[in-house]
Amino acid sequence: MSITESRPPGAASDPSDAGGSPPAASAPPRRPRGWAGPLLLRVHFFAGILVGPFILIAALSGALYVATPQLERVVYSHELSAPVAETTMTLGDQVRIAEDYIGDAAALAAVRPAPEPGDTTRVMFAQDGLGPSETRAVFVDPGTGEIRGDLTVYGTSGALPLRAWVSDLHRNLHLGEPGRLYSELAASWLGIVVVVGLGLWISRRRRARVKRDLRRPRRGATGYRRVLGWHASLGVWLVVGALFLSASGITWSTYGGANVASVRAALSWQNPSLETTVGGGASADPHADHGVVAAPTATVSPDTFDDVLGVAQGENINVGLLEIRPPAAAGQAWVVQEIQRSFPTEVDAVAVDGDTLAVVDRVDFADYPSMAKMARWVIDIHMGSMFGVANQVVLFLVASGIAAMVVMGYVMWWKRRPTGGSARRVGSAPREALPQAPLGGIALVVAAAIGVGFLLPLVGVTLAAFVIGDAIVQSVRARRGRNSPSGGAEGSVVRP
Repeated sequence: MSITESRPPGAASDPSDAGGSPPAASAPPRRPRGWAGPLLLRVHFFAGILVGPFILIAALSGALYVATPQLERVVYSHELSAPVAETTMTLGDQVRIAEDYIGDAAALAAVRPAPEPGDTTRVMFAQDGLGPSETRAVFVDPGTGEIRGDLTVYGTSGALPLRAWVSDLHRNLHLGEPGRLYSELAASWLGIVVVVGLGLWISRRRRARVKRDLRRPRRGATGYRRVLGWHASLGVWLVVGALFLSASGITWSTYGGANVASVRAALSWQNPSLETTVGGGASADPHADHGVVAAPTATVSPDTFDDVLGVAQGENINVGLLEIRPPAAAGQAWVVQEIQRSFPTEVDAVAVDGDTLAVVDRVDFADYPSMAKMARWVIDIHMGSMFGVANQVVLFLVASGIAAMVVMGYVMWWKRRPTGGSARRVGSAPREALPQAPLGGIALVVAAAIGVGFLLPLVGVTLAAFVIGDAIVQSVRARRGRNSPSGGAEGSVVRP
């Protein structure tokens, strides 16, 4: 409908023209609508609609990922468990059995002793054709020497094929490096959508007569209002978890993650390096904290695994989840690294000279800089390993809630989408929101966009695309309105 009223044919345009009484006092001018709220609504709507599919995939795959440790124990129970919960064989003997099984097809890269009675030992090999951070693991029964399995494992987490597949889906959609752009878009925009949504929630709460209706769905609401109530109330309960997942997820991204790494380096928030050069030197082990296992270039004696482990346990290594890596090159030390990511964190490391069994260097988690510790904890909480099952349950609920929020957003759009000849543009804020802003407001919006784009380049690019695309659409609509018989009045009413 038009905002102007039609007059019957022949009616005077002004009462005074027809000799009538003077016109009544005109109504007071309508108070201009604020610009900040409509702008927030416009950003929330467009970001949710256009980036929603990426956030939905990331949330669903993330929820699945946190359940994979338990799924692994079921799917790979034969490989992970030993029939007799007793260790009677040395690490050297277990390594020899695994090497005989592999033959010359791969090079010995690391060993993970059975962490608990009833577990198997992983003897890991580097082999051509494997991806980055992948190794071929032979699972050996430490009590009988039986080969229990042969699988490809990934990274420091030792993810087996099922978890590695889900992890790749979550990280890059199985598209390799280009696919990481999807997860960066999801992580970056998730935080922005959540912050903007919180701003809208606060604005609505100030105007609401019943405050509790914004903390839970409104009773008796139906249709669009019911979905909106669930969307708003669920969103406010998920704010902290969603912001945490967004911020921590950015650290793995291509461009935003590189900026985070640069900031950490500039502020000396990096993890301390373990010196592995025998006799001193400047080089350090580049694989100590990244799960990348390098194949040794020199022949090593399997019995040295037991000797090096004994030295490490007398230094700073506890029995449990740990990995022993032989030298990657001549003149390098052996590395024994704790890999327990659950609380309390145990990632101490020690470098040992394999010839003299002298300790070359040691790094204790207790000596990490505070921000490096925080980064370690943030990553482990994001992966669901920090606090065990409780951590997994919370992450599953948050990720599932985020997925539900996206779906509800699309349901709201569908319920109030423009249909037929309706001029209503539901879900988008008034087009004049930013032009009506004061000069200081416009400067603030531009500065915020530039700042976000500098830290998160993909957000900057997509934000610019949103703005340009929106400007083109509004320009076309305005041109059509000027050319329409009603002179552009039709379709000027916008309802969010």
